[in-house]
Order: sequence, then structure tokens, then C-alpha cells
Amino acid sequence: MDTKQLIASEIAKVVPNLEQHTVLSLLETPKNSDMGDLAFPAFSLAKIMRKAPQIIASDIAEQIDASFFEKVVAVGPYINFFLDKSSISADILGQVVAQGSNYANQEIGGGRNVAIDMSSPNIAKPFSIGHLRSTVIGDSLANLFEKIGYKAVKINHLGDWGKQFGMLIVAYKKWGDEEAVKAHPINELLKLYIRINAEAEEHPELDEEARDWFRKLEAGDEEAIALWQWFRDESLVEFNRLYDELGVTFDSFNGEAFYNDKMDEVVDILTEKGLLEESQGAQVVNLEKYDIEHPALIKKSDGATLYITRDLAAALYRKRQYDFAKSVYVVGNEQSAHFKQLKAVLKEMGYAWSDDITHVPFGLVTKEGKKLSTRKGNVILLEPTVAEAISRAAAQIEGKNPNLANKEEVAHAVGVGAIKFYDLKTDRLNGYDFDLEAMVSFEGETGPYVQYAHARIQSILRKADFTPSTDATYSLNDAESWEIIKLIQDFPRIIVRAANNFEPSIIAKFAISLAQSFNKYYAHTRILDENPERDSRLALCYATATVLKEALRLLGVEAPNEM
Repeated sequence: MDTKQLIASEIAKVVPNLEQHTVLSLLETPKNSDMGDLAFPAFSLAKIMRKAPQIIASDIAEQIDASFFEKVVAVGPYINFFLDKSSISADILGQVVAQGSNYANQEIGGGRNVAIDMSSPNIAKPFSIGHLRSTVIGDSLANLFEKIGYKAVKINHLGDWGKQFGMLIVAYKKWGDEEAVKAHPINELLKLYIRINAEAEEHPELDEEARDWFRKLEAGDEEAIALWQWFRDESLVEFNRLYDELGVTFDSFNGEAFYNDKMDEVVDILTEKGLLEESQGAQVVNLEKYDIEHPALIKKSDGATLYITRDLAAALYRKRQYDFAKSVYVVGNEQSAHFKQLKAVLKEMGYAWSDDITHVPFGLVTKEGKKLSTRKGNVILLEPTVAEAISRAAAQIEGKNPNLANKEEVAHAVGVGAIKFYDLKTDRLNGYDFDLEAMVSFEGETGPYVQYAHARIQSILRKADFTPSTDATYSLNDAESWEIIKLIQDFPRIIVRAANNFEPSIIAKFAISLAQSFNKYYAHTRILDENPERDSRLALCYATATVLKEALRLLGVEAPNEM
């Protein structure tokens, strides 16, 4: 039962020529539940009906069929609807009991593909907290789109090409140690990269030597390719260990190098369509008609291609390979201009599907207010951070539940979940300051707080030995259970809103609200006491735990049954 649709339908019956979608857009949720569950403001009808809003509200309230509601009252210019708590709670609890984790599944996507470009670390560079945002936001978006009926294709567009590989090859040949690289690939390759950059400042000939090796790499030189492949493979072993820790998987690791042989086609199409112009020896596409000041630089004067050439090739490949309904790029806010150019060039090439491309930007993670930088050494590496989070979670679990059988497994779920949840609860466009202590706290708006609410409910259900039945009718009408019912009822709409806005924080905030509402209910209601409402209260617990677990899953966070 969609109560908003019901109200819109009833109001539209009473007010001629008022469309239901208009009513839906105007419905409000009163700040105080004493004023009703939903309210319709009559201000917008004053001009049409030529009456004062208060009179309009009173007239409509009298004509509404109140049999669907506890009551309908006019208060000033508002029509306040008090929903039938008993019937709605029975309906919602029945749905969750019957559907379990499939509750709120939707078929909006029709099985179509959503390509998600996410994570994309650079080969031979350490995986830092700076890479975390793209990884966890992209992973959560994949879960959200699958929940509403799409098929997510997660693409890790690795930074595995460019002059830096010429630098690495030179450094390795001069100072490298094969065994050291095999033992600690990322650390050793990073040391080599930092050293060659420092030395090149005093010895510019090293820079030219690196350019030569990269030219060899581009030309397919056997030694250059072998070293590049080795650096890539060793880096991926490290990255995959971290992705396993985070519980994140990918459908493709096709990075920049994959598109080396696919860029000529892009240049040919641009040439055929007469879109390329010469500018100071370089080849560009003018985008002034899209209010984009700088042209897209397709080829440098020396014939070298650029990121946008490669991204155009990637976009064409992905459309052909996946026939995506949406193509999403989860990339930092600083790349916004690049993606505006990418979409505009594709549009100029005649591809209407350029409208299906969305850049999903996000803000920076800082430490004590300062921007993180690998080059400057101001970086928070992900692997030791995850280990520290798990250790802190383990210490708190030991204090709360020393006899817990699977402490290590739960500590891992809580520690990793804490980092992911803290990132995802932040509005995507905002950055946040990294604070591990705040992240792993069991108090406040954190992942462990939500996980603990879920574990508490599982404990209640175990004590009661309760298994809900699809044949039973569970119904409640008290104010505190009603707050939980309204949230659970809203879950399907919340999921769609989060997906449409590419905003996982909507789900994280929902999970916090639901956990808080349950904890308030738990504090004021004796759930396990023998009472005519006992089974309905336990069914409410079951439904809350089910939805909390699913909300956490959509964020890529586990929900342990004990903590």
C-alpha cells in the first residue's frame, strides 16, 4: 500500500483538474507526528479556486473518504492525514516477513546494464584512503542499481600506462632488486619512482631516458613490455588483496593500456566528421557551443594522444561491449571539466547515448584539515588503516562480549564496515576529515552503531525463539512502533532516490534513523513480556533487522548477528 499515492488519489477525486503527480510533489511530512503523518498545503490552490487556503483545506478535508485513514483534519491552510496504523503495520510487516531480504526489490532497470568506472588506482603506487571513496561509492552504487533491477558492470580502469612507466623502467634497471620487488611490490616500486623523480631534477637526462623507454613500450619493445607487465601483475596482486579485505569485486580490470589500439578509430571518426581543428600544431575539437571554454585536445603536436582520446575509445568500447543504459564515472570532483568535454565530444560525434553518461564526483578526504598527497608523503595508506580499524573493533568487542565465539570474524566485519560506512554517510560532494577513532566508535552516527542495533535485535529474536509466519497477521498501533513502520514503508522509495541521485549517503542516513528509532522503541517497550502484542512486537524486530541488514548490504557493510 503506497500511502502517498492513496492520499494523492483521494485529493485528486475531490479537486477537479488537479493531477495526482502534482499532489505527490506537494505532500509534506509534519515535523511533529501529533500533526499527522502527511500533510497537503492548500496554498497552491488559492489562485485557481479563488478562496483562502484555510477555507480550501477545510472544504477538501470534509470531502475526503476518511475510511482509509484514522482521521483527516484541516489545520489552518493544511490538510493533515493520520494514517491507519493497524492496517498499515499489518501490511508492511507482512511484506517483510514474506519477502525477507528481497523486500524493496524493484524492476525499474529491466535487466539493462549500468557500467560503473570506479576505484582506478595507479599501478606501482600505494592504495591510499584517497582511492577509497571511488571504490566504496562505486560499489554501493552497483548494489543500489542491482536492487532496482539493473545489472551492474564494475570496471576498474587502472592507471597502467604513461611516461611514469618509462621512469619506473629506468629506475628498476639502475637500482632495482627483483627479489625485493617480488616481496613488497608496491613499496619497492614506489621507492624507485620517488628516487628517479628526485634524481631527474638534478639530472634531466634521466627524464629523456624515461621518455625513450616509454616510446619503446609504446612501440612494443620486448624488454619494455615484459617489465611493464611484471610491474602491473605484481601491483594487481597487492590491490586484489586489499579489494578482498574490503569485499569489493570487479567485472573488468581493463585499464588505460587496453585502449592503446583503439584510439586510431576515434581520431578517424573525428576526422571523417570534420570535427578536428589544428591549434598550434595540435588537433582539437572546439566545444564553444556547449559553453566549454577550452577545446578538447585530442592529439598533441608530436602526435601523442591524451586522456580524453583514451576515454573516448573506452566509451565507444563500453557501449558496444555492454550496451549500457547508464555509464557512470565515479571520479573526483577535480575531473568535472574533463567529463564535460568527454560528453560534448561524443555528442558532436553523433552519439545520442552520450546523454546516458554521468560523472559522479566526490569531495576529498583530508587529515587534520590538510589535503593528502603521495608525493609529499602526506598519505594515509589503506592496508595499515584497515588493520588498525579491525584491532580497535576487536578491543571494543572484547570489552562488550568477551565470550563471543567468532571474535576475529566479527572484528573484521566491524572494522572494515566502520571505514566504509563513515565514508558513505558523508554527502558525496562533501569531503571529510579522516578520524579512525570516530569511525570505529559504537556510539553516534557510525557503522558499528547500526551493526550493534542489528545484533541486539538478533539477540532478542534468539531469546524469544521467534520465527515469523507468513500465515500470521502482525499489527501494532502505538506511536513508537509507528515511527519504525513508517521508515520501513519508505525503504523502497529511499532506495530509488539514492540510485537516482547517485548518493549512497541517503541509505546510510536511513540506516542510522532506523537504528535510532529501534533503540528508542527498545528502551520504552518490554518486547519479551507476555502480552497480546508480543508476536507483533517480535515481528517488528524481525522486520527492522531485515531492513537494517539490507541497508548495510547496499553500502557494502556486513551485519553480524552477534557483537
